Amino acid sequence: MQNNHKSPWQQLDYNLLFILFLMVITSCIAIYSAQMMDQYGSNFVIKQLVWYFIGGIAVVGVMVLDFDQFRKLSWYLYGLGILLLLGILAAPESIVPNINGAQSWYRFGPFALQPSELVKVSLVIAIANTIATHNEKYIIRTMHEDLLLLGKIALIAGFPTLLVLMQPDLGTSLVFMAITGSLLLVSGVRWRIILFLILSFILFISILVWIYFTFPQFFVDHILDQYQLNRFYAWLEPYEHKDAGYHTRNALLAIGSGMLFGKGFTEGSVYLPEAQTDFIFSIIGEEFGFLGTSIVISLFFLMVYRMINTALESNEAFGSYLCAGVIGMLTFQVFQNIGMNIQVMPITGIPLPFISYGGSSILAYMIAFGLVLNVRSRTTKYMFE
Repeated sequence: MQNNHKSPWQQLDYNLLFILFLMVITSCIAIYSAQMMDQYGSNFVIKQLVWYFIGGIAVVGVMVLDFDQFRKLSWYLYGLGILLLLGILAAPESIVPNINGAQSWYRFGPFALQPSELVKVSLVIAIANTIATHNEKYIIRTMHEDLLLLGKIALIAGFPTLLVLMQPDLGTSLVFMAITGSLLLVSGVRWRIILFLILSFILFISILVWIYFTFPQFFVDHILDQYQLNRFYAWLEPYEHKDAGYHTRNALLAIGSGMLFGKGFTEGSVYLPEAQTDFIFSIIGEEFGFLGTSIVISLFFLMVYRMINTALESNEAFGSYLCAGVIGMLTFQVFQNIGMNIQVMPITGIPLPFISYGGSSILAYMIAFGLVLNVRSRTTKYMFE
């Protein structure tokens, strides 16, 4: 028996919206403090609020459609994302400038767009649709059907990942892999296949390490660029590499000097390049201490918890898969960004979702957030369930 007939707008997850509101406040406070270091003349807080406003419009737009409609749009969105990534490789440097060793942005005057951020969302939708369609078609699964699904997922994820690696942008390609992995875990593919893939990945990494130590010049020429290797050197031994380890050393110094309660708002003194983007977590750690960083991490835990609940309660498998993809994307990116601030992970230039300054990132995550809200608001609960 149906328990209610509420409209989707009446079933919004207000707990999730409140968590997002707290993140917006945290973002503005941290960015305001970061720009006090006088790195730039721009007011990033105003720009961030503008992007949040645009993202809010995107959330409303996503909410208007039933999330099932995104199944019909999935290949159009995926195709558009691929075209944008191909354009990055084909466009002249006047439109796609080289920034920090990579060509990842379209720039038209003051406006800039990083298409790979939006492709994250289209990838989630495309893989979720593929898994849902496959599982609806093959009710009784054999090894053959599982391998067929695995092949489909590999093709869908492999193409954009390759295009992003060609920019080159290792960090975003890792996020693509995290999205793919999280969706693979809930796809119904046999665990023996997943275990085989994990062991194969470990073997692949081991081979790369062997190549690096045996044929170092080949490794630099054909596998990783020198600037990417420098990031690994800086991660492993930041105090031995004066230039490459500068970011890591200062991030650790900033967080460590904040101690328990921090130095106070705008009282940070450690200089951090790109403080408002990649190293916003270090700003929070320095000025608000362990307490401040713990609150930020707790907000992410609560957000993921609400998203997991939405995935588990969804009436449709496609809705659950959408949530799983967003959870994988969010969780990995939070872990990677915070990890690179505390030397647990190498620096990859991945922003902290919802907190770091960045229009493309905010827009992409607001759309992803809207998808989860959409699934929650259209989940019908039944009496005696």
